[in-house]
Amino acid sequence: METVDSNNGNNADVMRMQYRTLTADEQAQMVAVKGNAASLYGFLGTLGNSRELSLAKTKLEEAVMWATKHITG
Repeated sequence: METVDSNNGNNADVMRMQYRTLTADEQAQMVAVKGNAASLYGFLGTLGNSRELSLAKTKLEEAVMWATKHITG
């Protein structure tokens, strides 16, 4: 399995020092997750401003992070 070093000579990234190369299917999954999330994020932006919408956007960003971690793990 091919990996890519992400350390860049420092220890700032101590959680995952190397990333593996994604398959074509995994790349497509990443595009789908991020594209769908971007659409929803944009829609939420049309609803106005409130603490609740700010939380919804933050949780959406978190959901994308966890989905990405699943795909790339």
